[in-house]
Parts: sequence; C-alpha cells; structure tokens
Amino acid sequence: DYFKEEAISFAWELITGVFKLDRERLYVSVFTDDDEAFDIWRRIGVPEDRIYRLGEKDNFWAMGETGPCGPCSEIYYDRGEEFSCGERCGIGSCECDRFLEVWNLVFMQYERDERGNLTPLPKPSVDTGMGLERITSVLQGVNSNYETDLLFPIVSWASKVSGVPYGEGEETDFSLRVIADHLRAITFLIADGCLPSNEGRGYVLRRIIRRASRHGKFLGIDRPFLSEGTAVVTEIMGDVYPELVEERSVVERVTLKEEERFRKTLERGLDILQDILERVREKGLKEIPGEDVFRLYDTYGFPVDVLREIAEDEGLLIDFEGFESLLKRQRERAKGARKGVKQKVVSPELQEISRSTPTLFTGYTSLEERTKVVAILKGEKLVDSLSEGDEGVLILERTPFYPEKGGQVGDTGFIEGISCLCEVKDTQSVTESLIGHIVEVKRGSVSREDVVDARVDGERRSAIRRAHTATHLLHKALKEVLGGHVRQAGSLVLPDRLRFDFTHFEAVSDEEIREVESTVYGWIMENLPVSVKEMSLDEALKSGAVALFEEKYGEKVRVVSVGDVSVELCGGTHVNRSGDIGFFKVLSESSISSGVRRIEAVVGGEAFRHVEEIEEKVKGMKSLLKVPEEKLIERTASLLEELKEREREIDRLKTKLATASVNEIVERSPEIGGVKVVTARLDGFGGKELVQVADVIRSRAKRSAVLLVSYREGRGSILIALSKNLTDRFSAGEIMREIAPILKGKGGGRKELAQGSVQDISKLDEAFRAFRRIFET
Repeated sequence: DYFKEEAISFAWELITGVFKLDRERLYVSVFTDDDEAFDIWRRIGVPEDRIYRLGEKDNFWAMGETGPCGPCSEIYYDRGEEFSCGERCGIGSCECDRFLEVWNLVFMQYERDERGNLTPLPKPSVDTGMGLERITSVLQGVNSNYETDLLFPIVSWASKVSGVPYGEGEETDFSLRVIADHLRAITFLIADGCLPSNEGRGYVLRRIIRRASRHGKFLGIDRPFLSEGTAVVTEIMGDVYPELVEERSVVERVTLKEEERFRKTLERGLDILQDILERVREKGLKEIPGEDVFRLYDTYGFPVDVLREIAEDEGLLIDFEGFESLLKRQRERAKGARKGVKQKVVSPELQEISRSTPTLFTGYTSLEERTKVVAILKGEKLVDSLSEGDEGVLILERTPFYPEKGGQVGDTGFIEGISCLCEVKDTQSVTESLIGHIVEVKRGSVSREDVVDARVDGERRSAIRRAHTATHLLHKALKEVLGGHVRQAGSLVLPDRLRFDFTHFEAVSDEEIREVESTVYGWIMENLPVSVKEMSLDEALKSGAVALFEEKYGEKVRVVSVGDVSVELCGGTHVNRSGDIGFFKVLSESSISSGVRRIEAVVGGEAFRHVEEIEEKVKGMKSLLKVPEEKLIERTASLLEELKEREREIDRLKTKLATASVNEIVERSPEIGGVKVVTARLDGFGGKELVQVADVIRSRAKRSAVLLVSYREGRGSILIALSKNLTDRFSAGEIMREIAPILKGKGGGRKELAQGSVQDISKLDEAFRAFRRIFET
C-alpha cells in the first residue's frame, strides 16, 4: 500500500528525526537511471551534490539472472577524515570505512525474463534494512561494530583472559574480534538446539568453535576457555533472549567438551605432523604431500584449515589436488555399499491408480476391514492375479494395515477371500496415496476386483502401539532430564522393542538413565489419557506441539497428546492411556555419530521378560560365586583385583625374563656402521613390555637400533627404537613405515620410538634383513 515516496520518507524520518544523526554527515545513493528516487530525495531536502548515482553493480538488486529485481537506494554516514583512504576517497569510488552504509532500500518493481527484459510488477514492494551493529556504532561514536556495547564486553573479556590488551596490534585485535564474534554465534546456536557434528549446521558450529579456540591459542591461552565466554554473551543478551539463560548450563558444557575434544585432536595430530614436516624439509620439498594431508585428516581428524595455517607459518604449500583425489576415492568407496539400492520407479499405470483410487486407511479405529483388491504387483509389474505360493503386493481400496513410516514398522496379518488366504508379511507405501500389502498366497488365488477381508495381527499391533507411545514419553523425559536441546534424530518402533535417536553432546550417565526410566514410568503409572486431534499445521505449532525439523508435513496434521505431558505431531498408532504401556526398561545407550546418541528400550511383556532374564543371570552368578545376592558386587570386585595382581605379577616376570636375556640378545647382534642393530622375536609380550625391553637394550648399547616383534594367534606387535644419538640421521617413524608392510602391518611414531601392529610373520627374517640394511649406508 506504499512505495518509493513513503519508504524514503520513513527511512529519513527514522535516521534524522528519531536517531537524530547529523544531516550534514549523511549522503545518499540511487541507481543511475532511477530519476524518481533522485527527485524524492531532493524534495526531502538532501542537496543534489550529496546524492550519488551508482551503476548496476552497487545499486541494483536481483534474485538471480531472472525473476523479481529493482533499483536500490542507500543512506551513508560520513565517519570523518580520519577514516579516509586518500584523495580518491568517496562513495562509489573506494571501499574504505569512511562512508558507512547504515540504511538500504530495495525497490522491487520489475521482473526480468530470460532475455534480460524488465517488466513492471503488478504489485511492487520494498525490501528495507538497517545494520543494527552499524547504526549502534554510529550512535555510540565508536570506530567499529566490535566496540559497541553489543560486542565490546566480550572483546574485553577475551583481552582479560588472554592478557593481551585491545588496540595494541592489528593481528591480536583481529583474534580478539574473532573470539567475540564466534562466541556470540556459538552461544546462540547451541541455545537453539544445534550441537557440534560432522555435517550440516552442526559442522558449521564445530568449525566456529575450532576457529575461536585456535585464535585463543594464538593469543597464548593454553586451556579450554570458550565455555566461560558464553556466560558473558548470556549476561549481555539474556534479558532479551531468555532461552540463553534457560540453556546456559548446556551451552557451557557443550562448548567445553567440544573445545577439549579439539585440543586433544590437535595434540595427537601435531606429533604426527612434526614427523611429516621434518621429512618434507629433509627431502627439500616445497609442499606437504596429499597422502600425508589425507592421513592426518582421515586417521587423526586433524582439520585441514589448521594444517593450512601451520604450513603457511613454515613457508610450505599443501598438495590440495592430491588430498582431494584421495578424499574423492574414499567417498566413492563409501558409496559402494549403496550401489545396489534402486530408486523406486512408479509406472504410469500405478500413478493413474494412485490418482483415481487412493487407499483409504481405516486402521486408527479398526483392525478389520471388508474391502476390494484394486491392483496386484508381482515384482515391478501389474498383474491380474496371484496363485498359491506366489509372493506379491496387494493394493486395497480400504485397509486397516498401517504402512511403515515415521519410524513405526508396517503391520502384518492376513487377507482372506472366498478363494484365497494371503499372509501379509509387511505393509509399505507404494506411492504417497497407495498402501501396498506384501503377501504370500497360502491358499487358492487372489484376483483384481476380489472382495476380501483384511485382518491386522492385533496382538502385534498392540505391542507396537505400546512402544510408539513410549517413544513420545521417552522424548519428553530426555528433554526434562538432559535439557531442552534434545531433539529427535530418528526412531524405530518394533513390536518387541523401540530405538530412539536424539541429539546430545555426551554419553548419558547411568544416573541420568535411571532418572529417565523413573520419569517415564511415573507417567505410565499416572495412566494419562492419550488423545488425537486433527488440525492445521499452524494451529498445531501454536499449541506447542513438537515437530521434527527434517519432516515434511501437509496442511492437516495429527497431534498426539499424552495428558499434558507430551504433545507431538505424529501419524502413528498409539495406546488409549499411558497405563496401557505397562512397563518400560532401557536396554542400552550409545553414540551413533558425533552429537547423536541412541537409546534402545523394551516395554510391556518384553520388558518383563528382560527383567526375568536378568534375574536368571543373577541366580547363576550366585551359584557360581557361592555368595548371597547382596555380596555379588563385593565378591566380583575382589576376584577382579586378584586377577589384576596376578596379571601384574606375570608382566613383572616376563619383563624380568626378557631383561635377563638382554645381554645375550645384544651380544649376538651385529654392529653395522658403528650401530648395534638388535632384532628379536619376543612372543607373548605386549607393547608396554616391548618398550621396557627396548629401553634396557638402549641403556646397554649406547648407539643402538632395536626392532622387536611379538606375535600370538594371528595378531602381533612391532616396535622400533633408536638411541637418541642416531635421530639426526634416522627416524623410527619413517623406518616403521618401511618395515611394517613386510609383515602386513602398519604403525608410526616419533624419531626415537615407533610402534604398530602386524598380521603375518612368515617374512620376519626378511623384515630383520631389511632393518639391518638401513644402517649399512
């Protein structure tokens, strides 16, 4: 209902009348051909010499090559001569910070076609915006967004923590600003339910945390510190964004864990990187090979952007082409597992059936239905009938069978007609509007247009309903116990158990699991009513119903409520009251990917049977250990301690035995090029014992190189150790990469010590010879 005249007037009124910016410091730009906007600004009182006509690059906005578009008009604030970049400084002629754009008006008045022609839109509109931080910096008279009260308290905090004053150096100031900006993003993202992961928005969050942590390290902060900074953000923003206060503890814990994980990754990878850098320098290379970059990334999770920065500091390049090639090869291998999966292709005939006679699902209120066979599929072909022994898919006019979706498995049961009996082994959606019954014909034959009775396995459906309602209660309990950041990330509802995937940043403790179980069981005992309502999606969301972020919903949705405890959008089947679930028991909790956990649980009869099995095991342990139930833990702990002590004694004896024979091993070992080269096979020794033996050998022979192998039942350990006085010429890590493959093994390490594993020692003599040859040069 308004356009250019009013939009420009409103903008000018706010900037000069409400914000009271000095008119003498304000300038305006318009699109070069937009005489209308030019005249409006002039009538408002802006002098002509302060109105700049700029070209399409600066003052014409478009969605893309085609579509809605239009000219722009912008308001600039002159920050003064001290920000000038020189003689040519001016609007449209430079990119410096003197003239700060504080307001933008896009006049969407055209549609551009494929040929570039502009056609006036029937209803033009205004896209108007102001930079909050920019206008704040102008009103508060500071030099940048980072010095406003929106961000400067965080900058000051980072300065205090690091001990680096703000304003003393561009590099350190840059790092302080990065930390402030990233801390604000981190705090809001986590409070909104985003958790660090390896994909999507979670990966963006992970990278932001890592970048802020790296800049902290650059400033000399040698501990995880970002979690403390999120509290500063909450203090500044919490009164406006109450979710920051509500999720304060979760934000701090997630940030701390992620930064700790990143620092461990850096430490682990840096040792390997040092070996790589030394090798690159020794060989006189100018870039880090792609295979080394890939190994750091793939095996140790070392961030490539961190590696790039370290390489730049060392004056080296990175072979990104080689890295990308190896990464692509790995992705192709990963896709191999999915190679055989075919996309479902719907034939034109099925599409027509889908349009003309969509399946009516009646299974919410009934488990039996007299209906008609609409279509039959055998393989991917439509057929007229199936005979005894055949397997195929029946599509019915109406059905009580629930098709697998939303995590709930498909129903099973029977379809029976005058001349047939078909066992329904599964139910799946053939198209969005057709339900397919996967059957085996047990008797007679079934034909298109047959009238049949469809009967769902009621006992199995009841078990599924109990498990499905339990997942809703589990979801709510996890939110209450762990925090509001918990989001459903997947589920599987089976008749004998349920599986629930959810976002969380750490393992759920045993105490938290018990609390979740207790909370769910409390709601079951309350015997809360379960109600289902159909409403519009907007109504459902306004009512507080939980919707899954990735799910697509239609205009009408089903809202399932369990008392006033849980309200979720759900198309599945549920019990009538929470008490119908009976009993609920968590079986396991585990990680399935970064930031995503999984709980498996049982309900009803299956939960009871699970407890019975536990009781039987307890009885068996009582019998074996010959103690009463209350003494089981105490007795088991005592036995484990005895076992550990005996294992320690065995280790001591093994080391003593090996040490006793060290003199003999050293004496019979050859001296090559002034180096005592010791090779030995010590079966039954673990990595720790091999290190101890190698240390004794190196103490006896001052210039020594040691290769020890231990092997048992198809698995072996390999160790290479060098005297410190040899590391200027040799590296144990590099030698390991040469020797281990002979024994079908791999390993790595530092210059003095490297360890690994081997699979085949049939070529052990060859490995020993190869080791000796290294020192002949």
